[in-house]
Amino acid sequence: MSDDANKKQYSADSIQALEGMEHVRMRPSMYIGDVGVRGLHHLVYEVVDNSIDEAMGGYCDAIDVTINEDNSITVRDNGRGIPVGIHKKEGVSALQVVMTKIGAGGKFDKDSYKVSGGLHGVGVSCVNALSNHLKATVYKEGKVWEQEYERGKALYPVKAIGDTDFTGTEVTFTPDDSIFQQTTEYNYDTLASRLRELAYLNKGITVTLTDKRNKKEDGEFENETFQSNEGLSEFVRFLDGNRNPIIGNVISMEGEKNGVPVEVAMIYNDSYAENLHSYVNNINTHEGGTHLAGFRRGLTGSLKKFADASGMLDKLKFDIAGDDFREGLTAIISVKVSEPQFEGQTKTKLGNREVTSAVSQAVAEMIEIYMEENPNDAKTIVQKVILAAQARHAAKKAREMVQRKTVMSIGGLPGKLSDCSETDPAVCEVFLVEGDSAGGTAKQGRDREFQAILPLRGKILNVEKAMQHKVFENEEIKNIFTALGVTIGTEEDSKALNLSKLRYHKVVIMCDADVDGSHISTLILTFFFRYMRELVEKGFVYIATPPLYLVKKGQKKQYAWDDKERDAIAERLGTQGVSIQRYKGLGEMNAEQLWDTTMNPEFRTLRQVAIDNGTEADRIFSMLMGDEVPPRREFIEKNAIYANIDA
Repeated sequence: MSDDANKKQYSADSIQALEGMEHVRMRPSMYIGDVGVRGLHHLVYEVVDNSIDEAMGGYCDAIDVTINEDNSITVRDNGRGIPVGIHKKEGVSALQVVMTKIGAGGKFDKDSYKVSGGLHGVGVSCVNALSNHLKATVYKEGKVWEQEYERGKALYPVKAIGDTDFTGTEVTFTPDDSIFQQTTEYNYDTLASRLRELAYLNKGITVTLTDKRNKKEDGEFENETFQSNEGLSEFVRFLDGNRNPIIGNVISMEGEKNGVPVEVAMIYNDSYAENLHSYVNNINTHEGGTHLAGFRRGLTGSLKKFADASGMLDKLKFDIAGDDFREGLTAIISVKVSEPQFEGQTKTKLGNREVTSAVSQAVAEMIEIYMEENPNDAKTIVQKVILAAQARHAAKKAREMVQRKTVMSIGGLPGKLSDCSETDPAVCEVFLVEGDSAGGTAKQGRDREFQAILPLRGKILNVEKAMQHKVFENEEIKNIFTALGVTIGTEEDSKALNLSKLRYHKVVIMCDADVDGSHISTLILTFFFRYMRELVEKGFVYIATPPLYLVKKGQKKQYAWDDKERDAIAERLGTQGVSIQRYKGLGEMNAEQLWDTTMNPEFRTLRQVAIDNGTEADRIFSMLMGDEVPPRREFIEKNAIYANIDA
């Protein structure tokens, strides 16, 4: 047989049998989603989930998370401690089994945990596999036990290293930089928002976060403690802190229906947005599922029953729709399911059918009791529903105008859109550019084959404070819908987005690198988050990053994207005879410079917009785009790079 024939043979020897930990290292994205920033933080959540499971079982009430100076992470709890005795089947300590075998752990033993967090059960062994170094310390049975690992492999057997009265588990790990090549640096705010969420979802436990990389003025490390005695009611108030409530109390319930523990909290505000956040076993199910369907059914049924009985709908000339009952509503639905079935694109949509009726019954009872006991609030809610129905009726007409423009031929595209010649959406990109001047430069600099340019006139409407029909009547927003080719709204869901005719798979926001540019970017992102969220969730939205400086010396020139980079380039070129140009706007660049730095796929940097935490994104958008000035000012002072804040 020839060498070529040998090569083409596909035999049993061709199949690589990868043991668990090796497979995790070879295909990490299968286990933690990706190996970027999101996957890096997911490692922390997997370890914390183990401690939360102890808390849900009633064995733990304190969890401490520390970002160490070297970007390693320590998670410590006061639970029972991972068992350290010899595992009968494996012949080594149970701790070593939990740390080195994929799928091993108490979550799969119904007697240990009735309900556990985490979607995939990959657990701490997966974290171990993706860490350069991990040390597990267990405080149990009066002893301190320890074992260390490198890239998932134990360095020595579990050993006792001292005595203790404490019980619990401590895990310290350093992410493997050969796996996480983009970054191994943890973001404090990202971890804080998830730990805060866990504290609200599991009332009574105390979660602390400490950052040893950052000392405050008083010499203490930056740290926060998250603890909630009221749970979801407190969570709703936190999320709605920048909105004006129209009823006096949070409507809430906690109990068990048909064997399913259900917790719900909701409040109505004077905004036009609907903000529903659902959780299963502490995991944010941003694709919804049967628990969300149950909430909607229970809410609509009980509110409609009350509204009909009140006689307040008698003069209305059209029917009330489900959407109308949810305008201005912020609600959190949390269920605990012993064997959750997940579906959907990202496996975050609950499929358990029995949960629908459990949540529906619980919500209907909760609302009926509240309406009976709070007649004034009940009347206010129904008035809000009637206004929403009238606005929806007006929005439907405005939306139909958008649809008519969108479904027309190419002649129906916005006049200012400079389209590309390619028609395959997968390779096409559109730049939403601030102003005609920058739009003109972008048109000259682009590659006409696959890059389209849509200039936007000034600042688009702040959708956070606008009624739905005003949004659809806005000229710039109509142009965005029409240019993208998407349609919005069905009879069942007036905000359902149809992406089947989306004309570009890269929608790039390209604004000036200044305060005004950031404001316009935020307005556009708010619009996408509220009205085209699926576009963001599918990874179609990007932000361009034009440079801030051009550093020149003779014939040599280099671009800089921040002050630090500018100074480093100037030093490298030698300070004598160096000139630095600050770009105040895209219009100050010529077409060639804009192409080279910001639009050329070979050299540009595009930041993909992703929603890591839906509840936190909701809170930040309502704060940045709402009426309350102090929290917005505080946020900008903490996060802005170049903003000068006037009083």
